[in-house]
Amino acid sequence: MTNQKSEIIRLSVAEVQNPKSVAILGAGAWGTALANLAAANGHEVRLWSRHGSQTLEAVLKDVQIILSAISMTGVRDVASQVHSFPVSPETIFITATKGLDPQTICTPSQIWQTIFPNHGVVVLSGPNLSKEIEQELPAATVVASNIPTAAELVQLVFSSHRFRVYTNPDPLGVELGGTLKNVIAIAAGVCDGLQLGTNAKAALVTRGLTEIIRVGNDWGAKTETFYGLSGLGDLLATCNSPLSRNYQVGYQLASGKTLRDILANLQGTAEGVNTCRVLIQRAKQQNIAVPITEQVYRLLQGDITPRQALDELMLRDIKPEYNY
Repeated sequence: MTNQKSEIIRLSVAEVQNPKSVAILGAGAWGTALANLAAANGHEVRLWSRHGSQTLEAVLKDVQIILSAISMTGVRDVASQVHSFPVSPETIFITATKGLDPQTICTPSQIWQTIFPNHGVVVLSGPNLSKEIEQELPAATVVASNIPTAAELVQLVFSSHRFRVYTNPDPLGVELGGTLKNVIAIAAGVCDGLQLGTNAKAALVTRGLTEIIRVGNDWGAKTETFYGLSGLGDLLATCNSPLSRNYQVGYQLASGKTLRDILANLQGTAEGVNTCRVLIQRAKQQNIAVPITEQVYRLLQGDITPRQALDELMLRDIKPEYNY
């Protein structure tokens, strides 16, 4: 154990002595928080926004790492723009976006990997509420890639005494855990908004995790990944914090507000709204049972009230907890 710790310290020191140039695309709360973490570790950070003064070409010039923290709707367009500029073959891409593409049902990393097939792509996801990270409260996350050395490099760039970074060899599972939990977080917000109590919330989150694993397994992700930080960890954080935009959507729907009004006044994007719609498409195509997602979808569509959504879930046919 002592030798292992010494190796980690040695690598960390070497990384600080050899700082990386990092371009972060997306200057929202999440992108800014990640930019601050990398900068605090001594790396050269360039933060790009569509509305900023710096051009994308200037920000990308000679960078070693490109991190995307833009909303799902902009991923394909920005990735295509990046492709039009010269990028070193050694450049590593990191995606910190949580969502699904409505046209192709692809994840963000699949979009980046398709456009940059010869580059390392790393997924960063975990229970990381940006407001708490800005306050320098302790947090942990996961970086996952099919290329272990790419994940290990990203781990060193962002790891610190207040931000613990783990590696994982299942990028799809890490990405889906961070994406699909947003739908369950909307349901959790509804649960709290209706004041249904702790028992109901615990049941909802537990069955929500089962639903996420069911979808993830069908997609090809590993079950154990969903019991980690990007699955259960992110689910717990997002379903229990008013800082979560997806939780706020559900909570305010339960308070009688319309989805249109909620989204118009929300600071940032609640990715779970779009993810829910895309996930329903995927579930129908693959014949996957997603009862919680179905009720969230009907609620978002305005077909049912929050109370009716609850009744639908409670009145489902009785069944075993697991199919052994």
